[in-house]
Amino acid sequence: MDLHSLKPPAGSTKDRKRVGRGSGSGLGKTSGRGHKGQQSRSGAVKRLGSEGGQMPLQRRLPKHGFTNIFKKEFQIVNVADLERCEPGDVTIATLKEKGLVKKTDVPVKILGNGTLEKALTVKVDAFSKSAKDKIEKAGGKAEVVPC
Repeated sequence: MDLHSLKPPAGSTKDRKRVGRGSGSGLGKTSGRGHKGQQSRSGAVKRLGSEGGQMPLQRRLPKHGFTNIFKKEFQIVNVADLERCEPGDVTIATLKEKGLVKKTDVPVKILGNGTLEKALTVKVDAFSKSAKDKIEKAGGKAEVVPC
């Protein structure tokens, strides 16, 4: 047995298509390309995502995320930051004086990170549940002021 006499097992190879060799071959005349149209032409290459004259899917879909026009932006203050305030009423104006918030016209929300020892009456736009509990546990009040 020599290398040149080796053959693959029967049925493992397929004969290549011989197109344009008469109607009896099954691939004569138009050579399996059909009549007219882009793919029947020589050198025709359809780009990825091409849909003919129809607007391609990637151009029909929106490109950017959704923006909720009703979303409320809050300035965040933690319970631990309220330790800097003197006992008594704490409003947005007081928080601005202490440097805890930057603007008085943007709503403020108190979050429950940290601990509070002082009894404060906090009047802001929103509280988290844990922040409200901590303020009331320290002997203070958490009052929601509508914005």
